[in-house]
Amino acid sequence: MWHNLFCEEEHKEATATMEQNEEAVMHLKRQLEDTNLSPADRIKMLNDTLKKFLNMAAAQKDSNTLTRIKSLLYQSGILSHCVTLLILDPQRLQSIWRAAVTLASLTSSCCVGVEPGELSETFHRLFLPSVMDGLLSLASHLAMRAECVSLFRKVMDSVSWLLRAHAKLTAQVLSSSHYELIQGCDEVTMSLLCVQMWINICTASSDFLSSLSDDAILLLLNEAVGQLAVTSDGAVGGASVRLILHMANQLPLQPFLLNFKGLDSLLNKDWRGRGFDQEVDQLIALTQSQESTASADLERAACVIQAAWKSYLTRRRIKSLSRVVCMLQLRFRARRRLLQQKIDAQRQQEELNFQVCLQRQQARTKFHQKQKEMLQRLPPDQVQPYLLECELRAAILIQSAWRGFLARRRVASQRPALRLAHAQQHAASTLQRAVRRFLQERRAAKVLASGLCWIGHKGLTASKRAVLKRQVEEYINLHPSVGVSRQQCDQLHVDVQWRLQALLQQAVRQKREEHKMESLLAHTHTQLDLLKDAPPLSAVTANDIKSFLSPSGTIAKRARDAHNARLQANRLPWWRTLGETTEGLEPKEMQLGGVDIG
Repeated sequence: MWHNLFCEEEHKEATATMEQNEEAVMHLKRQLEDTNLSPADRIKMLNDTLKKFLNMAAAQKDSNTLTRIKSLLYQSGILSHCVTLLILDPQRLQSIWRAAVTLASLTSSCCVGVEPGELSETFHRLFLPSVMDGLLSLASHLAMRAECVSLFRKVMDSVSWLLRAHAKLTAQVLSSSHYELIQGCDEVTMSLLCVQMWINICTASSDFLSSLSDDAILLLLNEAVGQLAVTSDGAVGGASVRLILHMANQLPLQPFLLNFKGLDSLLNKDWRGRGFDQEVDQLIALTQSQESTASADLERAACVIQAAWKSYLTRRRIKSLSRVVCMLQLRFRARRRLLQQKIDAQRQQEELNFQVCLQRQQARTKFHQKQKEMLQRLPPDQVQPYLLECELRAAILIQSAWRGFLARRRVASQRPALRLAHAQQHAASTLQRAVRRFLQERRAAKVLASGLCWIGHKGLTASKRAVLKRQVEEYINLHPSVGVSRQQCDQLHVDVQWRLQALLQQAVRQKREEHKMESLLAHTHTQLDLLKDAPPLSAVTANDIKSFLSPSGTIAKRARDAHNARLQANRLPWWRTLGETTEGLEPKEMQLGGVDIG
């Protein structure tokens, strides 16, 4: 009876403890989902909480409490948050390497002994590979830093702890790109730690190698032989030889060693006299036990050549690997920097647009508030006329905007026809100008061909001219002038001829001026028509601009001066324009057809 009561009390206590743990886990999950927390704060929170959970579970008498807590952490998604933090960018983890290593150790510890239940397939197929990838990613970042050797050793211990419990992850580790980066590191210590990790795993767990597949065993053996071919350090070479011998003690390696036919020659040539000759001899004897004596020399030579060539390729690939990785990192960081700059610029532009809209809304609110205050200050009999005037202005503004929209749409639809009409008008103006110039030149040539001293009557013959001359002389003899000599008459005749010539030339000039005035008026009307049918500024082209330019430099200068004067007048404040009139304008600055010309 007392035993039953004691069991019930323990069961109630365990149930209460699990409920408290569930509440604590859910509270931790809600805290991790807060977006305001930095990665450093999340890692610190996870480290403290996970340590607390594991220590509390270890202190319980019930051995299943630790398993239930680990399962609860996996099912609630806390371990997924840990994996997400482990694969962060190294720049964000640079100041918290030690905390990240502690989180990696706690994560690997929580993944051992978990009972996922219905999520068993997801746990083994997706979650465990992601955890291993996060640990190797952290280890590869630490391997690039010589001062982080102790931290790197702790991460590799976490990897070893996870591999002892889940040996199926061995193939993933050996074929991982992060593990290749670790192997390509210049530090010999990193390679030695990796080899020692495999030795410790094989030593601690006797069933580890037997649970591996043939591909995983071949990869592990390839790793050890590759270390022998690449490195020249005695510690790494001795560890690799011991690893191969340890694998040979637990598994039949003869079928696998046939893939490395140059191994005995490599060991005999490069690894004798390093302090572990006995182990080297054992490995050489093991590799040569399955080879026939007749073909031993030929196969050894082929193996030596292949091993030398493969080692050369491997060394060259490893030497170029760091440069390639650096190049890829530089390009990736540059691209990420450009993307971040683009995102920042877009965010700044959005903030600027928001500020502009906010300022406009505030200004509109202030304006309406001022209008309301003005209406409150107005006398009651003036409120209605003021509102009617505002409505009239608004109606005029709406009508002008609508008419402008209709006119622009009509012009846009008639733009091809307008361009053709403009081209025809320009061609007609060119033809008219050429014809007038031709006619003017012909008139000038006729004027210059006429005599300068005598303008005679056309159609007179020699006999008629003699008769007229005789009549003139008879008239002069009958009516002699009083006080006028012959020389004075000749002089008077010459003066009359010159005056008549001047009068005729003045008439020609006057007619030329009339033709010029008519041409100017026609050109002005043409320009006015062009201005009336001009397209809007948003749709104007270079050819349209040329059609509005005046060929006369004087007209262009005066138009430019008038335009600048108008712009200066528009920039003046309204109180400066009060009382101004157009008395100061020149007589030529008139309005013709609603357009200022000057």
